[in-house]
Amino acid sequence: MQHLTVDEGGAGQRLDNFLIKVLKGAPKTLVYRIIRSGEVRVNKGRAAADTRLEVGDEVRVPPLRLTEKTENVAPAREFPVLFEDEYLLAINKPAGVAVHGGSGVSHGVIEQLRRARPQAKFLELVHRLDKETSGILLIAKKRGALVALQDYFRHRQAHKTYATLVIGAWPEQKKVIDVALHKYLTAEGERRVKAVAQDDDAGRRSISIVRVVQRYEQYSLLDVTIKTGRTHQIRVHLSHEGHPIVGDDKYGDFALNKQLAKGDARFVRMFLHARYLRLPHPVTGEDLVLEAPIPPDCQALLDTLS
Repeated sequence: MQHLTVDEGGAGQRLDNFLIKVLKGAPKTLVYRIIRSGEVRVNKGRAAADTRLEVGDEVRVPPLRLTEKTENVAPAREFPVLFEDEYLLAINKPAGVAVHGGSGVSHGVIEQLRRARPQAKFLELVHRLDKETSGILLIAKKRGALVALQDYFRHRQAHKTYATLVIGAWPEQKKVIDVALHKYLTAEGERRVKAVAQDDDAGRRSISIVRVVQRYEQYSLLDVTIKTGRTHQIRVHLSHEGHPIVGDDKYGDFALNKQLAKGDARFVRMFLHARYLRLPHPVTGEDLVLEAPIPPDCQALLDTLS
């Protein structure tokens, strides 16, 4: 029998989420079964899965036989740090790494960071980046910071700018894309997004601001600032305008992507990089400005185009 005392890291969490995190390797079905059966007790009483825990609560957990497959254990890994204090961590996420496990990915950034920092009581993703996207990613180190930071994103107090290379000459006068987006699943179960009419009931209004940074013979380097944070927003918006992102394997020019992979730069990723983020600090309220330089592989492609 385990008797767990809730600390600041678990305060405010639902009981089910707390147990899933603490009982590493336990299937979710098992966690919900022991809660429903009353085998889990909070302060000696029965509790529901959605019970919110507070600092000092005692959670009693029955003996469990857990088998954790070693091949699914996330390897410990640190990532380039852009900023860190006792409340939050900002890293420069590489392309090709998921932010968390799931949907066929056994582990991601957050699982690897937790393995690398076993002494950390609390590490949680503030927001998401696509697996193929590189750049600034925020991780909260305290629950209060997580709540405050997510509020900033929700209420558009977080200003995010992405660097991206698109095919063709982006029209100078095209500075705002205000096109609704609809998220759906393909027949194979893959997540996709498409542009729809503004009055489409399934669509959600989505706004991107575009600025041309540099023009090349057949490409345009853009800064895209998003006013809404929809899934695949930049990728679909730019593709919808007839200028897909270089290397995009879902909404891009697949033939051109193959050519670039075999070309001088050997470019094999999507050219989308979260390069700038400005938002208030979750505790001091002061402006926090974060910047991540263009990755070497993206810069090498730009040098080749020059």
